[in-house]
Amino acid sequence: MTEQEQQDLARMTDVAVEALEDIKGKDISVLSTQDKTSLFARMIIASGDSTRQVKALANNVAVSLKEAGFEILSTEGDSGEWTLVDAGDLVVHVMQPAVRDFYDIDTLWGGEKPEFHQGAAKPWHAADN
Repeated sequence: MTEQEQQDLARMTDVAVEALEDIKGKDISVLSTQDKTSLFARMIIASGDSTRQVKALANNVAVSLKEAGFEILSTEGDSGEWTLVDAGDLVVHVMQPAVRDFYDIDTLWGGEKPEFHQGAAKPWHAADN
C-alpha cells in the first residue's frame, strides 16, 4: 500500500468513526485486516441499541464517506440487527449488542480480545440480557 493509500485509508477511517460517534455508536472497534485478507485493509465494528439506531448509524457512515469523496460499493442488511457498509478498503459493521456477541467478529478478525475505540472493555454479553 502506497503512502497516499495509507493516508486515504486513515482519513476514511476517521470519517467513519466520527460518523458513528455523531449518532452515539457504542463500543467502536477499529481492526487492521490487511495482513489477514486482500479484500479490505481495515474493519470497523460498532454497536447500536435498537434497529432504528443501527440503521441510522450505517446510513450516517455511508453519507459521511460519500460527502468526503469516498465511494460506497454496497450496503447490506435491512433488518436493523446487523448492517454492513462496504467502502472498498474499509468495511463497517454496525450491530445490535446481542448479534455482535453471537458472531464475535471482533475476535474472529482481531485474533484477541479487542480494545474498543473509546477505551472500554467489552461491556456487553448476550447472556447478561
